[in-house]
Amino acid sequence: MRKEEVKAKEELIMTLTTELPVLRARLGISQEKMANNIGISRQTYSGIETGAHIMSWTTFMALIAVLDLNEATSVMLDQMPGFIQRIRELTVK
Repeated sequence: MRKEEVKAKEELIMTLTTELPVLRARLGISQEKMANNIGISRQTYSGIETGAHIMSWTTFMALIAVLDLNEATSVMLDQMPGFIQRIRELTVK
């Protein structure tokens, strides 16, 4: 993977991490439910939300899939300047 791709993925992960509590609240679900939805432990998910853990790209993409399926959170993702477009650029080649 090129250095630019790694940097872009890290930036996207940091952006999503910052917004996770608000996005999860919009879904109206607990950390445990979100963790179950994406296949990680509640402790790991909590660590991601608090910044104690950095999520993997696989976890990032799982979160995007869950958040994009909900109309309210999908709209929120779309309102983050360039966020979804940058993900597309990195994943569709």
